[in-house]
Amino acid sequence: MLQSKTRWVVRDSDQTLVEKLQKELKITPLVASLLVNRGLDTVDSARYFLFGKDEFHDPFLMKGMDVAVKRIREAIETQEPILIFGDYDADGVSSTSVLMITLRDLGANVDFYIPNRFTEGYGPNEPAFRHAAEQGIKLIITVDTGIAAIHEAGIAKELGLDLIVTDHHEPGPELPEALAIIHPKLPDSVYPFRDLAGVGVAFKLAHALYGSVPEHLLEIAVIGTIADLVPLKGENRLIAKKGLEKLKLTNNMGIKALFKSAGVNLASINEETVGFSLAPRINAVGRLADADLAVQLILSEDPDEAVMLAEEMEAHNKERQSIVNTITEEAISEVETHFPLDFNKVLVIGKEGWNAGVIGIVASRLVEKYYRPTIVLSYDREKGLAKGSARSIAGFDLFHNLSTCRELLPHFGGHPMAAGMTLKLEDVAELRDRLNNLADDLLTEEDFVPITYLDEEVNLEDIDLSSLEEMNLLAPFGMDNAKPKVLIKNVDITSIKKIGSDQNHLKLMVKENGSSLDGIGFGLGPLVEEISPVSKVSLIGELSINEWNNIRKPQIFIQDLSVQSWQLFDFRGQKRLNSIINVVPSHNRKIIFFNKGNYDKINANLQDGAILIQHPDEARDLDVDKANIVLADFPCSKEIVIHLLQGKQPARIYAYFYKESSDFFSTVPTREHFKWFYGLLLKKGSIDLKRYGEDIAKHRGWSQETISFLAKVFYELDFVTINNGFITLNNQPMKRDLTDSITYQTKMKQYQLEQDLLYSSFHELKNWFDQILMESADLEEAIKQWI
Repeated sequence: MLQSKTRWVVRDSDQTLVEKLQKELKITPLVASLLVNRGLDTVDSARYFLFGKDEFHDPFLMKGMDVAVKRIREAIETQEPILIFGDYDADGVSSTSVLMITLRDLGANVDFYIPNRFTEGYGPNEPAFRHAAEQGIKLIITVDTGIAAIHEAGIAKELGLDLIVTDHHEPGPELPEALAIIHPKLPDSVYPFRDLAGVGVAFKLAHALYGSVPEHLLEIAVIGTIADLVPLKGENRLIAKKGLEKLKLTNNMGIKALFKSAGVNLASINEETVGFSLAPRINAVGRLADADLAVQLILSEDPDEAVMLAEEMEAHNKERQSIVNTITEEAISEVETHFPLDFNKVLVIGKEGWNAGVIGIVASRLVEKYYRPTIVLSYDREKGLAKGSARSIAGFDLFHNLSTCRELLPHFGGHPMAAGMTLKLEDVAELRDRLNNLADDLLTEEDFVPITYLDEEVNLEDIDLSSLEEMNLLAPFGMDNAKPKVLIKNVDITSIKKIGSDQNHLKLMVKENGSSLDGIGFGLGPLVEEISPVSKVSLIGELSINEWNNIRKPQIFIQDLSVQSWQLFDFRGQKRLNSIINVVPSHNRKIIFFNKGNYDKINANLQDGAILIQHPDEARDLDVDKANIVLADFPCSKEIVIHLLQGKQPARIYAYFYKESSDFFSTVPTREHFKWFYGLLLKKGSIDLKRYGEDIAKHRGWSQETISFLAKVFYELDFVTINNGFITLNNQPMKRDLTDSITYQTKMKQYQLEQDLLYSSFHELKNWFDQILMESADLEEAIKQWI
């Protein structure tokens, strides 16, 4: 067996709807199923999603848009200074950039301000507003922030500042008192699409100000839309789809310089390029320094300046990676030392000196490792404050549960799966206790096993180039339109091996009913030692088209593997047991010896203890269900192996079968051997075996052991007497069969057992074990079949 790392849940598809879409739209069953799973289960909605011409909604459907546009235009006409107040992540940076470009195009007197994460924290703040007023600012427009700025809105009013809030974060029970709030999720909003990112809301404001869709801003809007992990449907899908095409042809100096420093080929840009190359570099600046640098890069029109800024951002990104790795190691140590998982369903950890700009990434890594809601805090002892970032798991709504602790969280905002906060150091323990009590009521043990949702179980014969090309019509992929993940179940392995300079990746080929598929599993190389090549394997992952030397073929990027049946690993003939033990998983490992001498000699060198079994009762009573069994030495009989395994369910059997000497390669006497030896005794009457035994053996090409064996069998059958090495034939012995001799029976059983266990092929040995593992109501009958 090989246990999967996550729970695999295949979404149920209404096959009637799938067949209807397949027939009406002439698409493959795979794509039809994917559409149904995404709620696109009517012919019209599916056709529109795949082939329709999307259009943006009228921005003035958004409440407050008319008021905001009127006030901004007044400021432009009078050259009244305008301040854009942004945020330091990729969504905030792109939102700021979109509105800066828009207002500059329209001739506004405009500047931007992004608070410093470390000295000011998240969102609008009173000192910044007071400073703006002192500089003569009369109009402040927030982007990707502000919906929770109740106090700051009051300060703005007190200072005579007009405040326009554009945001997309969850509105709280109280809204800021502003001139206008442009937000798609306001309780009384009639806007047709609620899930815009911060940059999406800024883009709608730009749309309203321009009077037409600002196509040139889509290459910026796509950055925040993908980076902020909003659902890629509706207008978000439109922004992402059109924006990615614009990015491939971008003339923006800063973006081109950033792509170059990241080693990105413009022609191959897709949603993953933004999510894993562009966004992390933009975020790195705000995490370690001032995010102004990222806005300046996007606004730059000087190629030399753009290159310089891009190189500076690249340096910040490398520094960010190093800091994240260090803090993650410290955070893991903190969890395992002070907050054991048995008593912490929600992890709330913190430390002085942790960089507040990267703790969100650390929280994500801890969720990956421990799979439970996690808050990571940076302690400021001098101010008595803790700044934190939170990440969650399915079943625990962070925003909702943290909202029940609002009195502990003077600054707090976020989503069901992620949040940010500031609180007093003295309240951290209280917050931890409250969240753990909430988790106790909400979460079950099963909730702490990660889930992988799968779109479809597919057969290898259904995976071809045409279906994969058609599947790409669903792109761009992201939240609520995830890259399709499929299950391929119980297929045969054609080849499996480790690849990569560190041998830490897996390359696999599987086959089923004449069809085959290549697979790559990054970071899964160690699993090669946990998969027997004759096992039927199930795998999940993302299908793609591999192009190499102008040859295109389907492949799967493997994310997880499992083997449902028991597995045999053949280490017969290996020299050192210790090296074998190293590849056997330590969990529920049982190293079994049948010979006390071997047990005493070898067990002393093993890192953990072994089990000695010398009697069938001991074998029968040993629990080996789901165990990784190492059969370390050769059993004395089949009976003891049958008692050990009959009707049980081990996970794996590692066959080593150490034996100091073998009966298999010694001469196994036939009846002709016995006939010749008996004739010799008839002729000689009596023979001194001590003196002539070796000569007789050499004459016949036998071993001395063969002569001793023949003599002992004749003695047990009362054919001869043996006295001090002299063997003498008895007069008129009774006629008896060789099988009446215990020595002969034992020899032949050992010979046959060696043939079955030591010198059989892999498949023969596997079949031997399979028959034993089958349930049997009558153990004694099963034993008789083998003896």
